[in-house]
Parts: sequence; C-alpha cells; structure tokens
Amino acid sequence: MADLMGMMQKVKELQEKMQQFQAELDRLEVTGSAGGGLVSVTLTGKGVMKKLSIDPSLLKPTEKEILEDLVAAAHADARVKTERLVEDKARELTGGMPLPPGLKLF
Repeated sequence: MADLMGMMQKVKELQEKMQQFQAELDRLEVTGSAGGGLVSVTLTGKGVMKKLSIDPSLLKPTEKEILEDLVAAAHADARVKTERLVEDKARELTGGMPLPPGLKLF
C-alpha cells in the first residue's frame, strides 16, 4: 500500500511539472531564419507564430516567389529548432524517460 501512495505522489508531481512545462512553452520563443537573415520567423514553444520579419529589399513584385520561399524556409527552420528545444526540455522533465510515440507536447 505504501508503494501505491508513493506512486500516486510521483504521478501528482509529474502532473504539476507538466502544467508548468506547458506554461513555459507559451512563454518560450524561438527564431528561425532564411536567406542569410533576410527573413526571420519567431515561434512560441507551442509552434504559434509570434513575429515575421522581412528585409525591405525583398518587398518588390519581382521578388514575390523568392519571398514566399524564404518565409516558408524560415518557418521550417524555427519549427525544427522549437521541436528540438521542446524535446530537450521534455527529456529533462521526464528524467530521460522517452515519451510514448505520437505524444506531442504542443
């Protein structure tokens, strides 16, 4: 019975840590860039875009396709960086224990 109580306490502690982690993901910001920094995208830890920055030299009608490609590339860069950071933080939270396949924290 003591083992069950200890396990319940650990589950409760993990739930509290997960709630704190979710709140931290809302505050976390990661920036990705493309085109040598001509375009940058900032995402929260949950993948929500907070900011898009475009160098004025790309704001020409003839640069439309290049700009679209750079925005997509900057977003992809920020997304990959965010996923890595979240995975690292989740690993810290779970003590290195892997999360079940398919479980996403954002």
